[in-house]
Amino acid sequence: MEHDALDAGEARYELVISVDARRSGQYGDAEKPRMRERIYRVLENAFAQAGVGRDTVHMEDRGDGVLVSVPGRIAVTRLLGLWMVEVHENLREVNPSLLVPLGLRVAMHVGPVRHDSRGISGRAVDLTCRLADSSVARQLLDREQADLVLVVSDSLYVDVVSAGGKFIEPKRFSPARLALKEGEVTAWFHLPGRPAPGIGPSTAEKPAGPGGGPGAAPGGGPDTAPAAEAPAATAPVRARNERDDGDDADDADAPARYTAQGDLSVHRHNVYQQPVHIGRVTGDSPRKD
Repeated sequence: MEHDALDAGEARYELVISVDARRSGQYGDAEKPRMRERIYRVLENAFAQAGVGRDTVHMEDRGDGVLVSVPGRIAVTRLLGLWMVEVHENLREVNPSLLVPLGLRVAMHVGPVRHDSRGISGRAVDLTCRLADSSVARQLLDREQADLVLVVSDSLYVDVVSAGGKFIEPKRFSPARLALKEGEVTAWFHLPGRPAPGIGPSTAEKPAGPGGGPGAAPGGGPDTAPAAEAPAATAPVRARNERDDGDDADDADAPARYTAQGDLSVHRHNVYQQPVHIGRVTGDSPRKD
């Protein structure tokens, strides 16, 4: 594509769109090419149906998804409204014939974008990719058994979505707080064709450490950083206080406090079908179940 700002030193405000496929890691090597072909067919047909020329947008392949930037001369409302409707309809058309329906997480944000010979970059690109990869977007797609979830940045919601427009209904978006590598942000979630999704109050994600998580490259796995070893501490634990005289009715719900030296485990109401070992094995002593 010929772009107006091929100079990497210049940045233009553009709409950035990140598209990721649901559970792409579960596709086998023979299935992935067909999945990728379906993604491109769904998106490119939607561009044509929305009257957006394919040669006017920048598209980068991301293996299990696509990264798109749309120049400012194309109205953002066209992509938020008609294009999203067509993407959803195309998914509804293709999915009934598939054993594994294609699910897409689509994120949008407007910000400064730099182009070079290898693609696009900038904070706007990073934010858009992380919104598409957020745990809230993943959970909504799975929990609601939806074909498509759209997530937009707070600034895009305030500047464009909140005003409404053709095929844009702000009352069908729900906000959530996300803790990303750069800090907490608000994002707005929408399931096309459905009322505003219910999102619980505890939706903030754990900030990623240096090794991965939401702050890592798009498509990265969950945060797997090992837990740090903590010094001895006093940990409040809700437990039932059993007393020798058997009269524990008054203390049944009282909180107990334990001083943790090393590992602390609380086991209640468990049924073990096989011999188990609880705790650490130290020294040269043989393990005893």
